[in-house]
Amino acid sequence: MTDRSDLPDALAAAFLSGAWTETALRRRAREALAPPPRTPLPWLGPLVARVLDGYPRPPHDRPRELRAYVAGALDALRVWPRPHARRFFLPPARMADRRPWPGLPTLDTSGDLAAFLDVEPGQLAWLADVRSRERTADDRRLRHYTYAWIARPGAPVRLLEQPKARLKSIQRRLLRELLVEIPAHDAAHGFVPGRSVAGHAAAHAGAATVLRFDLEDFFVSLPAGRIYGILRRAGYPEAVAHLLTGLTTNAVPPGAWADIPVPDDPRLRRAHGLLGRRLATPHLPQGAPTSPLLANLCAFTLDRRLAGLAARLGATYTRYADDLVLSGDRRLARGATRLTETVAAIAASEGLRLNARKTAVMPAAGRQQVTGIVVNAHPNVARDEYDRLKAILHNAARHGPESQNRDHVPDFRGHLRGRVAWVASLNPSRGAKLRDRFDAIAWER
Repeated sequence: MTDRSDLPDALAAAFLSGAWTETALRRRAREALAPPPRTPLPWLGPLVARVLDGYPRPPHDRPRELRAYVAGALDALRVWPRPHARRFFLPPARMADRRPWPGLPTLDTSGDLAAFLDVEPGQLAWLADVRSRERTADDRRLRHYTYAWIARPGAPVRLLEQPKARLKSIQRRLLRELLVEIPAHDAAHGFVPGRSVAGHAAAHAGAATVLRFDLEDFFVSLPAGRIYGILRRAGYPEAVAHLLTGLTTNAVPPGAWADIPVPDDPRLRRAHGLLGRRLATPHLPQGAPTSPLLANLCAFTLDRRLAGLAARLGATYTRYADDLVLSGDRRLARGATRLTETVAAIAASEGLRLNARKTAVMPAAGRQQVTGIVVNAHPNVARDEYDRLKAILHNAARHGPESQNRDHVPDFRGHLRGRVAWVASLNPSRGAKLRDRFDAIAWER
């Protein structure tokens, strides 16, 4: 005999175990009750009517949600005393019948996900950290991530959370075969196939005013709950969405954070503590291959709202990772203070915060720079950057390339070739001049 509190679970399971019609739901509900009811149940008809009204299609991907709905309906109908459940159906788990992105792979169960990733179910649970061991493990061998930190002047450290080989391989597969099927907002230019930092900058070329904003601790500020919500919206059942969320989020163990020195500057200690608390809860790890794209998806509503704001102002909005840019006519400069407050309020309502130190208002009279690209007239490399690279190439041709490799770059030839190609992509004439200088360098064979 079961506890009476099991009734919502038993009814929800019974409802999901067959045809989604009034007659079938009532029949399976009666089969779930103990003892087998011989008399009419006056509340059963209204309960089934409420379920069909709330769910025109069976919510196979949302059994817990249906259970809560049934429990609320039983309370509203004042079903008391409640009968015991005598039989528990085992409904099949399935993705949602209607999906917003039909190109996603069909993964109805955790077993389907394990097969999709070519791992054993136990290994999948381990890598997804279903028992939350990552956040408590002191032994580095039990962790799925390695940790490194970078000091930043006047700011808290940047913690790099780098997944180990097996998890990174799985994350890359999820990125290639699953996550790319979920579209980012049109304003997002970072980590989107066919878009780039150059396109992000080009959208603002020639504007009278350019406003640039920076999101503080972007990845860390995106909690696992948002990732779960995206995957549930994609149609994945609760169990699959939980595992996918575990594979793509992380919580930093206290021991790893304790290895990082607390700043001496009292002004930075509070920010250091806040960052530590954020890192201790599941979030997008900076260092996982899936994080940039998932961050774009988490920022979809932010992008939509800021794009709408820009449209009302006759302006243009784009985002590259944590770099937000609005451009338009001179009115943007005159209303920059109020506009900054509005952007900050929108970001805050999305759980994000602007870094006030990096907010910049750039009129056409000065240098307008977006992600390192000058956009006053057209996208271009900054003159001082061009001159430095030209000098390096000149000296490398005269004195040998090793004389200029002061940072001991392993593939210095490839490094310089890439820098020349970057300039050429923005300014072909300058790129041609640099390419001639590059070709004059005598490289050792």
